[in-house]
Amino acid sequence: MQKLQSQGVHHITLVGAGRQTSIDFWEGVLGMPFIFEQPNLDKASESHLYFDPGDGRLITVFTDESRTPVRRRTPTDIGCVHHIAFSVSRVTFLQAVARLDERGIKHSGVKDRGFMDSIYFEDPLGLLIELASYRFDPPAGFTHADVLMEAHKIRVARGDYNIAELHLADAIQALVERSRETLSENRAAKNPY
Repeated sequence: MQKLQSQGVHHITLVGAGRQTSIDFWEGVLGMPFIFEQPNLDKASESHLYFDPGDGRLITVFTDESRTPVRRRTPTDIGCVHHIAFSVSRVTFLQAVARLDERGIKHSGVKDRGFMDSIYFEDPLGLLIELASYRFDPPAGFTHADVLMEAHKIRVARGDYNIAELHLADAIQALVERSRETLSENRAAKNPY
């Protein structure tokens, strides 16, 4: 038996209401360019809208002009989607509360997640959306996932409850030390003053 190895999220498709509700939210609130539209090839009464969330992948929405928004939280039963998180830069994250407030969108406020900060709010159809901003940049040649896995190992070895900024800094240092050579005989921290 062999795995079916994934290489990233290709797209996420949501069930929407009318076309304009999706365009106004995904492009008008979250800034995702509306890149193309075609019929839902499995259901002629629906249109299929495609948005770029910022990384060249896709968020798509099936729309039908006969459907109107139902403004209640989507189900969180077993097997249902709890929320979708989108990455935003630190400068955008710092503006998020004010920009949500100016639209009258109810939100969680800033939540400390140890390795990132988050803000939660619902889209017009009740899907929980998270705006997430990492507190770190990975070293060259590494991903955020590489740093988080290393930070997890450090956290567990120390018996700490969750990943914190100290674990991230130590993880970044460990990854750099393992991946970059030096001519120094001793690479340990020093105080030259």
